[in-house]
Amino acid sequence: MDSVEKITCGVVGVGYLGQHHARIYSELENAELVGVCDASPERAREIAEKYGCRVFGSVEELGRACRAVSVAVPTDRHAETAIPLLGLGCDLLIEKPICTNVEDAELIAKTARDNGLIVQVGHIEHFNPAVEFMEKHVKCPRFITADRLAPFGVRGTEVGVVLDLMIHDIGVVLKLANSEIERIEAVGVRVLSPREDIANARIVFKNKCVANLNVSRVSLKKLREIRIFQPGAYMSLDLMNQKGHLIRVNGKDIIPEEVPIEKHEPLKFELMSFLNCIRHKENPKVDAFLGTRALEVALEITRQISALQ
Repeated sequence: MDSVEKITCGVVGVGYLGQHHARIYSELENAELVGVCDASPERAREIAEKYGCRVFGSVEELGRACRAVSVAVPTDRHAETAIPLLGLGCDLLIEKPICTNVEDAELIAKTARDNGLIVQVGHIEHFNPAVEFMEKHVKCPRFITADRLAPFGVRGTEVGVVLDLMIHDIGVVLKLANSEIERIEAVGVRVLSPREDIANARIVFKNKCVANLNVSRVSLKKLREIRIFQPGAYMSLDLMNQKGHLIRVNGKDIIPEEVPIEKHEPLKFELMSFLNCIRHKENPKVDAFLGTRALEVALEITRQISALQ
């Protein structure tokens, strides 16, 4: 039997996250890492030499050589990078958030739709095995709490902590709640950057599910946890360590269970899913619509925080 033809892949932006896209493409059997492009030629050469691919001098040159491209540049450059690539016929995985404003997000989605192309947004937690377990077993959530803490770093500070970190949890709760939003209440504080570094948002859905999201990028420790309460059951998951427990109620008995999770690298599964969607022309798990909806919620939270400053 003939082997499946490899999908030619490239990466724009090979910094902290983009380098791992390049690594994984170079490892996948059904992918061929053609090349990389970066604002720093030195960084591009370093990654290209490490993973055995070419350096391209422009986004357009890379796009002409690839069928699939990961866009891992800073968020405020997503639209200016994605639109030309779509015009060249490339299917895209755009790192979260899809971009910094809804108008650009809708333009990306329209351009992809008009050209029959795939846009997957890099909400990586949807490929975390703990979240995948949760999505299968949460049927009627009534209260969701999420805490995401990280030490301060320069990376990602072109946007506030809501667009940088909280958007992960926004995407997850939107899918779990599966309802339109009734109202949002948010607060936030600037600590070390010009934008909010700590934030809290309370999202009330029309089906009466409530989500409470806490996020900080000025913490002394890393933490990514989510808890879900629904009739007859409570689930607590550690997303960082990919483990957790489920508590069921059976009559008057409380039955704790360890969540059976087979650990894996979420980014690898995300890119595998992306390539599979390209090959079979399937809609991605996190498409431009869900990516744009998460962005809209994040921007409303950011707007409320800015009004308090």
